[in-house]
Amino acid sequence: MKIRRVVTGHNEKGDSRVKWNSEIETRPRRQGLEQAVLWATDSLPVLLTDEDPAAWDFGISLDNGSVFRIVRYDTDVGENWHRTDTIDYGIVLSGELWLQLEEEEVLLKAGDVVVQRGTTHSWQNRGTEPCIIAFILIATVS
Repeated sequence: MKIRRVVTGHNEKGDSRVKWNSEIETRPRRQGLEQAVLWATDSLPVLLTDEDPAAWDFGISLDNGSVFRIVRYDTDVGENWHRTDTIDYGIVLSGELWLQLEEEEVLLKAGDVVVQRGTTHSWQNRGTEPCIIAFILIATVS
């Protein structure tokens, strides 16, 4: 899957311009799951630099930072229970996905939004088509 990413910036005079206009390819993360990191920051508040964080190598989240990614969950993707020190905003773009929590689970469909607040969770696609979801993870203070 390829995702077009347009990133703005400034020229030498301080005028706004397009800094990057390119396609980002998703990469496999584990069986049945691929993702594209579209942007990330390694500090909050954000320090604007000329560096492209899509090239950084990191795990799910960044301490004291943020991550914006698109994830594709194929059908029958295996469970992957985890917890991060982040608040996560998820927007289902297509398909459906089960949010599994320790005491319950909920089905999310295209157009649904989830705010995942540092809880232990897993995602599972039990549908008949891949699910595409956008995630924005922002570091929290423990």
